[in-house]
Amino acid sequence: MQRGSIAHLSRRSMIAWLGAVAVAYAYLTCSIATAQTDPLPSWNDGTAKQAIIEFVQATTNRAKPTFVPPEERIAAFDQDGTLWVEHPIYSQVVYCLDRVPDLVKAKPGLKDVEPFKTVMSGDREAIARLPTRELLKILAATLTGMTVDDFRGQVSKWIASAKDPRWKRPYTELTYLPMQEILGYLRANGYKTYIVTGGGQDFVRVYAEQTYGVPPEQVVGSAGGTTYSYNKSGKPILTKEPKLLLNDNDAGKPESIHLMIGRRPVAAFGNSTGDRQMLEYTEAGDGPRLAMLVLHDDGEREYAYGPAQGLPDTKVGTFTQKLYAEAMKNGWTVISMKKDWKRIFAFE
Repeated sequence: MQRGSIAHLSRRSMIAWLGAVAVAYAYLTCSIATAQTDPLPSWNDGTAKQAIIEFVQATTNRAKPTFVPPEERIAAFDQDGTLWVEHPIYSQVVYCLDRVPDLVKAKPGLKDVEPFKTVMSGDREAIARLPTRELLKILAATLTGMTVDDFRGQVSKWIASAKDPRWKRPYTELTYLPMQEILGYLRANGYKTYIVTGGGQDFVRVYAEQTYGVPPEQVVGSAGGTTYSYNKSGKPILTKEPKLLLNDNDAGKPESIHLMIGRRPVAAFGNSTGDRQMLEYTEAGDGPRLAMLVLHDDGEREYAYGPAQGLPDTKVGTFTQKLYAEAMKNGWTVISMKKDWKRIFAFE
């Protein structure tokens, strides 16, 4: 009798234990699945993350009236300050300054000509004081006059070796992990992701596919003219000319989107006054829309500048209080680096 009772209790204990294990296993499995299916793991829970997920769900569910056909799923991203670091100076400007010694070596007469003389001095403060018209001379001299193939080779070489002075890492590692997650999330849901940048189109196309998963044909940027001719061996070549065809900034962004893409985006991401018209153009379309602006308010992990919300003023990636007010009025989502992002870079 006693042994039977003990056996009976053992079976009951075993059943209870198995039940507890099953519940624990189910909870663990659910937790793992949730972690694995979170499309934006580097984002803190909040209105920004929620807006992205709800937008994707609303536009990809055929059962909802907000469904967007796959061919119309276009998302446009600014690059500098939206996808990667733009402070203290745009990376393309750093490239141009780094190219000056090679330019002077090829044309020795430039060593005594401004602004090349100042750049060759290595005086960072003097270089920083160069007016825009002088910087434009440097850009013209280092971005034109060569074939498009030679230019691609020069940029590829620089991208592979140049490092940001603060983080001591290649510039292509200074992309924002949360924004990379948005790119991947949108593409996984049938969106075409375009870079629409004020930077040089040819420059960004060199590394966009490897860095962002965006192929060259989906990069829209400021573009100069080219001239078709033949080299000494008779091979057709294109030479970059100092003639601006597209100024892909401010109103130039929606104009270039129409010219190069041919469809109005349903989602747009920026970070400065130069992106305002792109967001306005995106929002003006019918149906669901997503417009977001990155606010650089984390001086510890990245940089803090605005001058919106009392942040320091800047000439690089200006986000004015007027733009902030427009975002609030139009229902655009302002992404706070400090509050919305758990991590900023993949190497953290």
